[in-house]
Amino acid sequence: MIHMNRHYSDLKESYLFFRIAEKIREYQRMHPGKSLLRMGIGDVSLPLCPAVITALHEAVAMQGEKKTFHGYVSETGDPLLRAAIARHYQKRGVDIREEEVFVSSGASDELGDLLDLFDAASPAMIIEPAYPAYVDASVIAGREILFVSAKEENHFLPLPDETSDPGIIYLCSPNNPTGAAMDRITLQRWVDYANGKDAVILYDAAYVAFINDPSIPHSIFELPGARTCAIEICSLSKTAGFTGTRCGYTIIPKELEKEGMNLSKMWTRNRTTKTNGVSFVIQRGALAVFTEEGQKEIQETLSVYRANGRVFTEALDALGVYYTGGKNAPYIWVKCPEGKGSWEVFDELLEEAQIVCTPGQGFGESGEGYIRFSMFADPDDTIEAARRLKALWKK
Repeated sequence: MIHMNRHYSDLKESYLFFRIAEKIREYQRMHPGKSLLRMGIGDVSLPLCPAVITALHEAVAMQGEKKTFHGYVSETGDPLLRAAIARHYQKRGVDIREEEVFVSSGASDELGDLLDLFDAASPAMIIEPAYPAYVDASVIAGREILFVSAKEENHFLPLPDETSDPGIIYLCSPNNPTGAAMDRITLQRWVDYANGKDAVILYDAAYVAFINDPSIPHSIFELPGARTCAIEICSLSKTAGFTGTRCGYTIIPKELEKEGMNLSKMWTRNRTTKTNGVSFVIQRGALAVFTEEGQKEIQETLSVYRANGRVFTEALDALGVYYTGGKNAPYIWVKCPEGKGSWEVFDELLEEAQIVCTPGQGFGESGEGYIRFSMFADPDDTIEAARRLKALWKK
Protein backbone atom coordinates (compact mmCIF):
# COMPACT_ATOMS: atom_id res chain seq x y z
CA MET A 1 0.00 0.00 0.00
CA ILE A 2 1.33 3.44 -0.93
CA HIS A 3 1.50 6.27 1.61
CA MET A 4 1.78 9.83 0.30
CA ASN A 5 3.87 12.64 1.74
CA ARG A 6 1.13 14.39 3.68
CA HIS A 7 3.37 17.37 4.34
CA TYR A 8 2.40 18.71 0.90
CA SER A 9 -0.99 19.39 2.48
CA ASP A 10 0.74 21.69 4.99
CA LEU A 11 2.00 24.02 2.26
CA LYS A 12 0.34 27.40 2.11
CA GLU A 13 -1.19 28.19 -1.24
CA SER A 14 1.53 29.77 -3.37
CA TYR A 15 -0.56 32.42 -5.03
CA LEU A 16 1.75 35.47 -5.00
CA PHE A 17 3.00 35.52 -8.58
CA PHE A 18 -0.20 33.90 -9.89
CA ARG A 19 -2.20 36.69 -8.31
CA ILE A 20 0.19 39.31 -9.70
CA ALA A 21 -0.12 37.79 -13.18
CA GLU A 22 -3.93 37.77 -12.90
CA LYS A 23 -4.01 41.43 -11.89
CA ILE A 24 -1.70 42.36 -14.76
CA ARG A 25 -3.83 40.45 -17.29
CA GLU A 26 -6.99 42.15 -16.04
CA TYR A 27 -5.36 45.57 -16.17
CA GLN A 28 -4.12 45.03 -19.72
CA ARG A 29 -7.56 43.78 -20.77
CA MET A 30 -9.12 46.98 -19.45
CA HIS A 31 -6.32 49.24 -20.75
CA PRO A 32 -5.05 47.68 -24.00
CA GLY A 33 -3.03 50.76 -25.00
CA LYS A 34 -1.06 51.02 -21.76
CA SER A 35 2.45 49.58 -21.37
CA LEU A 36 3.73 48.45 -17.98
CA LEU A 37 7.03 49.06 -16.24
CA ARG A 38 7.87 45.67 -14.73
CA MET A 39 9.92 46.24 -11.59
CA GLY A 40 8.65 43.20 -9.71
CA ILE A 41 10.14 40.10 -11.30
CA GLY A 42 13.64 38.99 -10.28
CA ASP A 43 14.64 37.86 -13.78
CA VAL A 44 17.49 39.59 -15.62
CA SER A 45 16.89 41.71 -18.72
CA LEU A 46 20.33 41.69 -20.37
CA PRO A 47 21.75 38.79 -22.43
CA LEU A 48 24.64 36.47 -21.67
CA CYS A 49 28.04 38.08 -22.21
CA PRO A 50 29.99 37.45 -25.45
CA ALA A 51 32.62 35.24 -23.77
CA VAL A 52 29.91 32.88 -22.52
CA ILE A 53 28.12 32.79 -25.89
CA THR A 54 31.39 31.97 -27.65
CA ALA A 55 32.13 29.17 -25.18
CA LEU A 56 28.62 27.73 -25.58
CA HIS A 57 28.96 27.68 -29.36
CA GLU A 58 32.36 26.02 -29.14
CA ALA A 59 31.02 23.39 -26.73
CA VAL A 60 28.08 22.63 -29.02
CA ALA A 61 30.49 22.22 -31.95
CA MET A 62 32.60 19.84 -29.87
CA GLN A 63 29.54 17.66 -29.33
CA GLY A 64 29.23 17.30 -33.10
CA GLU A 65 32.66 15.74 -33.60
CA LYS A 66 33.64 12.22 -32.55
CA LYS A 67 37.09 13.31 -31.34
CA THR A 68 35.74 16.05 -29.04
CA PHE A 69 32.34 14.60 -28.10
CA HIS A 70 31.59 14.42 -24.35
CA GLY A 71 28.99 12.11 -22.87
CA TYR A 72 28.50 11.89 -19.14
CA VAL A 73 30.42 14.42 -17.07
CA SER A 74 31.35 14.09 -13.40
CA GLU A 75 28.29 14.29 -11.16
CA THR A 76 30.11 16.78 -8.93
CA GLY A 77 31.20 19.00 -11.82
CA ASP A 78 33.72 19.41 -14.62
CA PRO A 79 37.19 19.48 -12.98
CA LEU A 80 38.12 22.53 -15.07
CA LEU A 81 35.12 24.49 -13.78
CA ARG A 82 35.62 23.35 -10.19
CA ALA A 83 39.26 24.47 -10.33
CA ALA A 84 38.31 27.83 -11.87
CA ILE A 85 35.77 28.51 -9.12
CA ALA A 86 38.32 27.60 -6.43
CA ARG A 87 40.84 30.03 -8.00
CA HIS A 88 38.12 32.72 -8.06
CA TYR A 89 37.79 32.39 -4.28
CA GLN A 90 41.54 32.23 -3.76
CA LYS A 91 41.98 35.55 -5.59
CA ARG A 92 39.78 37.07 -2.88
CA GLY A 93 41.94 35.50 -0.18
CA VAL A 94 39.52 32.67 0.64
CA ASP A 95 41.16 29.24 0.79
CA ILE A 96 38.71 27.04 -1.12
CA ARG A 97 39.95 23.82 -2.74
CA GLU A 98 38.73 22.32 -6.00
CA GLU A 99 37.34 19.21 -4.30
CA GLU A 100 35.17 21.40 -2.03
CA VAL A 101 33.31 22.83 -5.03
CA PHE A 102 30.19 21.07 -6.35
CA VAL A 103 28.70 22.30 -9.63
CA SER A 104 24.90 22.49 -9.63
CA SER A 105 22.02 23.41 -11.91
CA GLY A 106 21.32 26.47 -9.78
CA ALA A 107 20.94 27.72 -6.23
CA SER A 108 17.21 27.03 -5.99
CA ASP A 109 17.76 23.32 -6.66
CA GLU A 110 20.53 23.05 -4.08
CA LEU A 111 18.66 24.90 -1.32
CA GLY A 112 16.07 22.13 -1.30
CA ASP A 113 18.27 19.15 -2.22
CA LEU A 114 20.78 19.85 0.54
CA LEU A 115 18.10 19.05 3.10
CA ASP A 116 18.79 15.38 2.23
CA LEU A 117 21.88 15.67 4.44
CA PHE A 118 19.86 16.29 7.60
CA ASP A 119 17.32 14.24 9.47
CA ALA A 120 13.80 15.71 9.38
CA ALA A 121 13.99 16.08 13.17
CA SER A 122 16.51 18.93 12.73
CA PRO A 123 14.56 22.23 12.97
CA ALA A 124 15.20 24.93 10.35
CA MET A 125 15.67 28.56 11.39
CA ILE A 126 14.44 31.01 8.75
CA ILE A 127 14.64 34.81 8.80
CA GLU A 128 11.34 36.28 7.62
CA PRO A 129 10.61 37.99 5.18
CA ALA A 130 12.09 35.03 3.32
CA TYR A 131 12.62 33.59 -0.12
CA PRO A 132 9.57 31.26 -0.22
CA ALA A 133 11.58 28.16 -1.23
CA TYR A 134 13.29 28.05 2.19
CA VAL A 135 9.93 27.63 3.88
CA ASP A 136 8.31 25.32 1.33
CA ALA A 137 11.27 22.93 1.10
CA SER A 138 11.32 22.62 4.88
CA VAL A 139 7.56 22.05 5.05
CA ILE A 140 7.74 19.31 2.39
CA ALA A 141 10.46 17.60 4.44
CA GLY A 142 8.22 17.70 7.52
CA ARG A 143 10.70 19.92 9.33
CA GLU A 144 9.87 22.24 12.23
CA ILE A 145 10.49 25.88 11.30
CA LEU A 146 11.79 28.47 13.77
CA PHE A 147 11.05 31.93 12.40
CA VAL A 148 13.18 34.97 13.24
CA SER A 149 11.53 38.27 12.40
CA ALA A 150 13.43 40.88 10.41
CA LYS A 151 11.98 44.36 10.68
CA GLU A 152 12.73 48.05 10.47
CA GLU A 153 13.89 48.17 14.10
CA ASN A 154 16.77 45.77 13.35
CA HIS A 155 17.31 47.13 9.81
CA PHE A 156 16.09 43.76 8.48
CA LEU A 157 19.29 42.21 9.85
CA PRO A 158 18.26 40.34 13.02
CA LEU A 159 20.73 38.72 15.36
CA PRO A 160 20.44 35.06 16.40
CA ASP A 161 17.74 33.96 18.80
CA GLU A 162 19.74 32.47 21.65
CA THR A 163 16.65 30.80 23.12
CA SER A 164 16.11 28.63 20.02
CA ASP A 165 17.91 25.40 19.15
CA PRO A 166 18.07 25.07 15.34
CA GLY A 167 19.72 22.31 13.35
CA ILE A 168 19.76 24.20 10.04
CA ILE A 169 19.99 27.99 9.61
CA TYR A 170 19.05 29.64 6.32
CA LEU A 171 20.94 32.90 5.75
CA CYS A 172 20.80 35.03 2.60
CA SER A 173 23.11 38.03 2.25
CA PRO A 174 22.58 40.26 0.36
CA ASN A 175 19.01 39.31 1.09
CA ASN A 176 16.10 38.50 -1.16
CA PRO A 177 13.63 40.20 -0.76
CA THR A 178 14.91 42.97 1.55
CA GLY A 179 18.26 43.78 -0.07
CA ALA A 180 19.82 44.05 3.40
CA ALA A 181 23.41 42.76 3.64
CA MET A 182 25.25 41.54 6.74
CA ASP A 183 28.52 43.18 7.67
CA ARG A 184 31.35 41.10 9.11
CA ILE A 185 30.38 41.72 12.73
CA THR A 186 26.77 40.60 12.22
CA LEU A 187 27.68 37.56 10.12
CA GLN A 188 30.34 36.55 12.64
CA ARG A 189 27.63 36.54 15.32
CA TRP A 190 25.71 34.00 13.24
CA VAL A 191 28.80 31.86 12.62
CA ASP A 192 29.62 31.78 16.32
CA TYR A 193 25.98 31.02 17.11
CA ALA A 194 25.88 28.10 14.65
CA ASN A 195 29.08 26.61 16.06
CA GLY A 196 27.75 27.03 19.59
CA LYS A 197 24.48 25.28 18.69
CA ASP A 198 26.23 22.60 16.59
CA ALA A 199 24.06 23.75 13.66
CA VAL A 200 24.77 24.13 9.93
CA ILE A 201 24.26 27.40 8.05
CA LEU A 202 22.94 27.12 4.49
CA TYR A 203 24.37 30.39 3.19
CA ASP A 204 22.60 31.68 0.08
CA ALA A 205 25.15 33.88 -1.68
CA ALA A 206 23.25 34.38 -4.94
CA TYR A 207 23.70 38.17 -4.94
CA VAL A 208 27.28 38.69 -3.72
CA ALA A 209 28.32 40.15 -7.09
CA PHE A 210 26.41 43.32 -6.16
CA ILE A 211 28.41 44.05 -2.99
CA ASN A 212 30.40 47.29 -3.11
CA ASP A 213 30.93 47.91 0.61
CA PRO A 214 34.23 46.39 1.87
CA SER A 215 32.67 45.80 5.31
CA ILE A 216 30.30 43.21 3.77
CA PRO A 217 31.81 39.75 3.13
CA HIS A 218 31.53 38.20 -0.33
CA SER A 219 31.76 34.73 1.20
CA ILE A 220 30.92 33.35 4.62
CA PHE A 221 34.27 31.54 4.46
CA GLU A 222 36.04 34.86 4.94
CA LEU A 223 35.07 34.54 8.60
CA PRO A 224 36.80 32.48 11.32
CA GLY A 225 34.87 29.35 12.26
CA ALA A 226 32.75 29.19 9.10
CA ARG A 227 34.43 26.05 7.75
CA THR A 228 33.04 24.02 10.65
CA CYS A 229 29.44 25.23 10.37
CA ALA A 230 28.59 26.49 6.88
CA ILE A 231 27.69 25.45 3.35
CA GLU A 232 27.71 28.22 0.73
CA ILE A 233 25.30 28.08 -2.21
CA CYS A 234 26.08 30.32 -5.18
CA SER A 235 24.39 31.07 -8.50
CA LEU A 236 25.39 32.40 -11.89
CA SER A 237 21.79 33.47 -12.57
CA LYS A 238 22.13 37.08 -11.39
CA THR A 239 25.94 37.22 -11.52
CA ALA A 240 26.17 36.29 -15.20
CA GLY A 241 22.62 36.17 -16.57
CA PHE A 242 22.20 32.38 -16.31
CA THR A 243 18.53 32.46 -15.28
CA GLY A 244 17.56 30.56 -18.43
CA THR A 245 20.83 28.65 -18.74
CA ARG A 246 20.94 27.26 -15.18
CA CYS A 247 24.27 26.77 -13.45
CA GLY A 248 25.57 27.38 -9.96
CA TYR A 249 27.86 25.85 -7.38
CA THR A 250 27.97 24.81 -3.74
CA ILE A 251 30.95 24.96 -1.37
CA ILE A 252 31.20 22.28 1.35
CA PRO A 253 34.43 22.42 3.39
CA LYS A 254 36.28 19.16 3.96
CA GLU A 255 36.29 19.63 7.73
CA LEU A 256 32.51 20.10 8.05
CA GLU A 257 31.42 17.11 10.12
CA LYS A 258 28.40 16.43 12.33
CA GLU A 259 27.77 13.36 14.47
CA GLY A 260 30.86 11.70 13.02
CA MET A 261 29.66 12.12 9.42
CA ASN A 262 31.51 14.18 6.80
CA LEU A 263 29.08 16.39 4.86
CA SER A 264 31.35 16.71 1.82
CA LYS A 265 31.54 12.92 1.46
CA MET A 266 27.80 12.65 2.06
CA TRP A 267 27.06 15.19 -0.65
CA THR A 268 29.38 13.44 -3.10
CA ARG A 269 27.44 10.23 -2.51
CA ASN A 270 24.14 12.10 -2.86
CA ARG A 271 25.11 13.62 -6.20
CA THR A 272 26.48 10.38 -7.63
CA THR A 273 23.22 8.71 -6.62
CA LYS A 274 20.65 11.32 -7.63
CA THR A 275 22.08 13.16 -10.64
CA ASN A 276 24.18 12.69 -13.75
CA GLY A 277 25.57 16.17 -13.42
CA VAL A 278 25.09 19.47 -15.26
CA SER A 279 25.27 19.58 -19.05
CA PHE A 280 28.80 19.65 -20.47
CA VAL A 281 27.81 22.51 -22.79
CA ILE A 282 26.42 24.63 -19.93
CA GLN A 283 29.49 24.01 -17.78
CA ARG A 284 31.77 25.21 -20.58
CA GLY A 285 29.68 28.37 -20.77
CA ALA A 286 30.03 28.76 -17.00
CA LEU A 287 33.78 28.23 -17.26
CA ALA A 288 33.98 31.32 -19.49
CA VAL A 289 32.49 33.42 -16.67
CA PHE A 290 35.66 32.87 -14.64
CA THR A 291 38.09 33.92 -17.38
CA GLU A 292 39.61 37.39 -17.32
CA GLU A 293 37.50 38.36 -20.35
CA GLY A 294 34.33 36.89 -18.82
CA GLN A 295 34.82 38.73 -15.54
CA LYS A 296 35.30 42.01 -17.35
CA GLU A 297 32.18 41.51 -19.46
CA ILE A 298 29.87 40.47 -16.63
CA GLN A 299 31.00 43.51 -14.64
CA GLU A 300 29.85 45.69 -17.53
CA THR A 301 26.44 44.04 -17.33
CA LEU A 302 26.28 44.27 -13.54
CA SER A 303 27.13 47.97 -13.76
CA VAL A 304 23.84 48.52 -15.61
CA TYR A 305 21.84 46.93 -12.78
CA ARG A 306 23.86 48.87 -10.19
CA ALA A 307 23.07 52.09 -12.06
CA ASN A 308 19.38 51.14 -11.93
CA GLY A 309 19.76 50.87 -8.17
CA ARG A 310 21.28 54.34 -7.93
CA VAL A 311 18.48 55.86 -10.01
CA PHE A 312 15.79 54.27 -7.86
CA THR A 313 17.37 54.92 -4.46
CA GLU A 314 17.92 58.58 -5.40
CA ALA A 315 14.20 58.87 -6.09
CA LEU A 316 13.36 57.21 -2.77
CA ASP A 317 15.82 59.47 -0.93
CA ALA A 318 14.14 62.50 -2.50
CA LEU A 319 10.77 61.22 -1.29
CA GLY A 320 12.10 60.52 2.21
CA VAL A 321 10.63 57.01 2.44
CA TYR A 322 12.23 54.16 4.37
CA TYR A 323 13.93 51.43 2.35
CA THR A 324 16.70 48.86 2.49
CA GLY A 325 18.83 47.47 -0.35
CA GLY A 326 19.65 48.92 -3.74
CA LYS A 327 23.25 49.78 -2.86
CA ASN A 328 24.76 46.32 -2.31
CA ALA A 329 21.88 44.29 -3.68
CA PRO A 330 19.64 44.19 -6.79
CA TYR A 331 16.45 44.47 -4.71
CA ILE A 332 14.95 47.46 -2.91
CA TRP A 333 12.55 46.88 -0.02
CA VAL A 334 10.31 49.92 0.45
CA LYS A 335 7.98 50.79 3.30
CA CYS A 336 4.44 51.43 2.11
CA PRO A 337 3.38 55.06 2.56
CA GLU A 338 0.72 56.12 5.05
CA GLY A 339 0.58 52.70 6.71
CA LYS A 340 -1.04 51.09 3.67
CA GLY A 341 -0.98 47.37 2.98
CA SER A 342 1.36 45.87 0.39
CA TRP A 343 -1.43 44.72 -1.97
CA GLU A 344 -3.12 48.11 -1.69
CA VAL A 345 0.08 49.84 -2.78
CA PHE A 346 0.58 47.26 -5.53
CA ASP A 347 -2.85 48.13 -6.93
CA GLU A 348 -2.21 51.88 -6.70
CA LEU A 349 1.11 51.66 -8.52
CA LEU A 350 -0.41 49.47 -11.22
CA GLU A 351 -3.52 51.61 -11.75
CA GLU A 352 -2.04 55.08 -11.35
CA ALA A 353 1.57 54.71 -12.56
CA GLN A 354 1.61 51.43 -14.52
CA ILE A 355 4.46 50.17 -12.32
CA VAL A 356 4.59 46.50 -11.33
CA CYS A 357 6.21 45.72 -7.95
CA THR A 358 6.03 42.69 -5.63
CA PRO A 359 3.87 42.91 -2.48
CA GLY A 360 5.87 42.12 0.64
CA GLN A 361 3.12 39.96 2.10
CA GLY A 362 4.12 37.25 -0.35
CA PHE A 363 7.40 36.78 1.55
CA GLY A 364 5.74 36.04 4.90
CA GLU A 365 3.80 37.89 7.55
CA SER A 366 6.80 40.09 8.40
CA GLY A 367 6.71 41.41 4.84
CA GLU A 368 3.31 43.05 5.18
CA GLY A 369 3.52 46.83 4.84
CA TYR A 370 6.42 46.72 2.36
CA ILE A 371 6.92 46.24 -1.37
CA ARG A 372 9.90 44.97 -3.34
CA PHE A 373 11.36 46.51 -6.48
CA SER A 374 13.79 44.64 -8.74
CA MET A 375 16.70 46.48 -10.36
CA PHE A 376 17.02 43.93 -13.18
CA ALA A 377 14.64 45.88 -15.42
CA ASP A 378 15.52 47.76 -18.59
CA PRO A 379 17.42 50.98 -17.68
CA ASP A 380 14.98 53.25 -19.53
CA ASP A 381 12.06 51.57 -17.77
CA THR A 382 13.81 52.04 -14.43
CA ILE A 383 14.35 55.75 -15.04
CA GLU A 384 10.71 56.20 -16.04
CA ALA A 385 9.45 54.14 -13.09
CA ALA A 386 11.48 56.28 -10.69
CA ARG A 387 10.05 59.44 -12.25
CA ARG A 388 6.47 58.17 -12.03
CA LEU A 389 6.93 56.98 -8.45
CA LYS A 390 8.21 60.39 -7.37
CA ALA A 391 5.33 62.12 -9.09
CA LEU A 392 2.72 59.81 -7.55
CA TRP A 393 4.04 59.72 -4.00
CA LYS A 394 4.77 63.46 -3.84
CA LYS A 395 1.01 63.89 -3.98
